[in-house]
Amino acid sequence: MSETTERSINESVVRLLQGDISTQDTDAVVNAANPDLAPGGGVAGAIHRAGGPELTEACARIRRERGPLPTGKAVITPGGALSALWVIHTVGPVWYGGTGGEPELLACSYRACLAIVREQGLRTVAFPSLSTGAYGYPLEEAASVALATVVADLREHKDTPVEVRFVLFSARDLAAYAAALEAFADG
Repeated sequence: MSETTERSINESVVRLLQGDISTQDTDAVVNAANPDLAPGGGVAGAIHRAGGPELTEACARIRRERGPLPTGKAVITPGGALSALWVIHTVGPVWYGGTGGEPELLACSYRACLAIVREQGLRTVAFPSLSTGAYGYPLEEAASVALATVVADLREHKDTPVEVRFVLFSARDLAAYAAALEAFADG
């Protein structure tokens, strides 16, 4: 892991760091899931590999019971072998040039995850950069939507969570999120 950047928002902190989300010791980690909640590449693959068969089976059970997870929605499963107790799975939008409601759908994904965090009484959660891998969302725009949504949620819901981490895979991702976080320096 490399440098960490953080901002206080009410009684919470937003922390940015470079690292592997599957190793985080938060109450929950967020999986950048596909609609079938199946193991794949990127974040979903790393989380499923680290979480093991218990996580994969929990996702398969949700697929059987509910069908595919719509974009902008979220569900929670046990973390399996992860350090995190829970995994919150959300499907971010595929980027179609910004004309398909992508910013609103991306914000919905973050809000849906934070709603689950509050419903479950969790205190710490780690997010990846949703939709910026295979789904092609431009990094700087995604960072701005992600941080604006999380900061607004923390300002509205002052009691939880205590820590929201953005665990970013590369130095480039971390720099983009750090630049976007500067817009909220007034905390």
